[in-house]
Amino acid sequence: MGIENGGSESEDATTTTKAQTHLVFTYGTLKRGFWNHTLLQDLMRTGDAVFKGTYRTVEKYPLVCGPYKVPFLLNFPGVPGSRTVSGELYAVSARGFSRLDELEGTTRGHYERLPIEVRPTGNNDDGENCGNESVWVEAYYAHRSYAAEIWRRNGKRGLGEYSEKEAKGYVKRKDRPQHLSFLDQIHVFVTSSSAV
Repeated sequence: MGIENGGSESEDATTTTKAQTHLVFTYGTLKRGFWNHTLLQDLMRTGDAVFKGTYRTVEKYPLVCGPYKVPFLLNFPGVPGSRTVSGELYAVSARGFSRLDELEGTTRGHYERLPIEVRPTGNNDDGENCGNESVWVEAYYAHRSYAAEIWRRNGKRGLGEYSEKEAKGYVKRKDRPQHLSFLDQIHVFVTSSSAV
């Protein structure tokens, strides 16, 4: 079984019908209305994810676009040029996290999943107020091996939100050059003078 109202492990240690859930902050293509949200929709259908509401980071972080308009959150809290970042919060099962990790390439050095503090900005899908207290969750940050370079490439200016405007020109993974790895594509982007 999956998540029920963002629940946690079953109190009966011998029963494993409910998976432990984790909270993940999404700020880019996993959000509703963007290309990779289909994965979260699949996870919600199987009970492995629940939408918790719209949230914003407590600290300012750089959110930038990389090659093919792929969004990257950089783990440089408070750096000049950064902003608080808006996104969506989901409760995700361990199985769901495994699928998100695969999409985000955590074992391939694309992104790394690390803690972040966020605060609700509105209501959840049921119209309930999400409150105002901040919570520590996890987010997918650009991998530290290239984060500083991609920040420089973006002129050290961050976005407050990955919106349709920023996503214009996004290239789906299947439509990108297949002879280059994603890390190669990032290298080309950070060393070029024009956008890829």
